[in-house]
Amino acid sequence: MPALKPDPISIYVHWPFCLAKCPYCDFNSHVRDAVDEVGMSAALQSELRYFAEMVGNRPLKSIFFGGGTPSLMSADTVDKIIDLSLSKFEVADDIEITLEANPTSVEAAKFEDFARAGINRVSLGIQALNDADLKKLGREHSVLEALNAIELSQKYFKRSNFDLIYTRMGQSTADWEQELCDAIKIANGHLSLYQLTMEKGTPFYGQWRKGALVLPDEDVAAEMYELTRDISAAAGYELYEISNYAMLGEESRHNLTYWNYNDYIGIGAGAHGRITINGQTFATEQNKKPETWLHKVTREGHATKIMSKLDQQTMAEEMIMMGLRLAKGIKAKDFELRTGAPFERFINSDQVAMLISQGFVSEDFPDRLQLTVSGRSLLNQILDRILV
Repeated sequence: MPALKPDPISIYVHWPFCLAKCPYCDFNSHVRDAVDEVGMSAALQSELRYFAEMVGNRPLKSIFFGGGTPSLMSADTVDKIIDLSLSKFEVADDIEITLEANPTSVEAAKFEDFARAGINRVSLGIQALNDADLKKLGREHSVLEALNAIELSQKYFKRSNFDLIYTRMGQSTADWEQELCDAIKIANGHLSLYQLTMEKGTPFYGQWRKGALVLPDEDVAAEMYELTRDISAAAGYELYEISNYAMLGEESRHNLTYWNYNDYIGIGAGAHGRITINGQTFATEQNKKPETWLHKVTREGHATKIMSKLDQQTMAEEMIMMGLRLAKGIKAKDFELRTGAPFERFINSDQVAMLISQGFVSEDFPDRLQLTVSGRSLLNQILDRILV
C-alpha cells in the first residue's frame, strides 16, 4: 500500500511596519523612523529554516506576505524569502504567492519588481473610494492613487484583490450601494468587504465609547450586509466567507487555509501558526515587538514565544469558529478526520436544533455544520450558544 502523501502547508510572513497607524487597526503594526531591513530579512529567513526543518518537506500551496505593510519591503527581501520557501518544500503547480500592499504611488511603482520576485497575487488596502472618508480612516493615500494602484496591480499580477470598509461614520445605504457598484466595475475577481468594527485599544474605540464617533445602527448595518451580498452576487461575486466575495476560482487559497483549519507556518514579529508534527497539532506565536523579535532570532535562530500542543477540545472549537465563517460550512467527515471526534461531542445539539428551526443553521446538520444566509451575520452569538 503506498504511503499517504503529507498534507499541504502554507507560509505566513509578517512585516510589522507601517508608514502610519490607522485609528481602527488592532493588528501588530508599528511606525518606525528607520528599519534594519537587512537584519529583518535575515531573521525571517532564519525562522523559515527553523520551521521548515520542524515540519519536513510538505507540499507548499501558498505564501502570504501580510502586515503591517509588507509592500514597504524591498523586492530583494521578498525574492529571498520566496526562493528559500520554494527550496524547502515540494511546490504546488498552482502555488499562490500574495503580497498585501498600500496604494501609495511609491509602493505601487514597485509592483513590477515584486512580480519578478515571484509574487502572483496582490491584495490592496483601499478601504474607501471617497477622499473625505479615506482621511477619516487615517489612510495615507487618495482615491486617485488607489485607482492607479488597482490598474497597476492588474497589469503586473494575474490575480488581485482589494479591500473596502463599509458601515463607516456617516455612511448611508445609498452611499455604500454606489461605492460598491463602482468597486465591482474595476475589480478583478475578488473583493474583501468588511464592516467597520470598534476594536478595543484603538483610538476609534475610545472615541466610539465617548460618543464622539457614531456608526450606522444595527438595522442599517444588516441592510448594508444584505445589499453587499445581493449586489456582489448579481455581478458574479459569490460570498464564500463572511467578508469575502469572489468569482469562481478566484477565492484566496491562502485564507482558505485558515478557514479550513489547515496547517500554516507563521514567521515574523507576532506571527501565529498552526503546525502538525507526528500527528499532533501545535499553536505557535512569535515575539510581538519587532526589536525583541529581531534580537531573539539573531541570538537563537527563531523568536518563538509560544509553542503549545493543542488538545482535542481546543482544536474542535477553533475549527468550528473558523469553518462557520465559510458559506459552505464544515463537512462532518472533514471535522472528524481533523479532530478525531464527531460534532456532537463539542456542541450543544439542542441549541443547534433550535437554531435550525429558527432558520439560522442549515438543515444539512449533522452531515454538515453550516450557517444560513440569515445566520451569517449572527456568527458570534451563534458560537456562544452552540459551543459546549
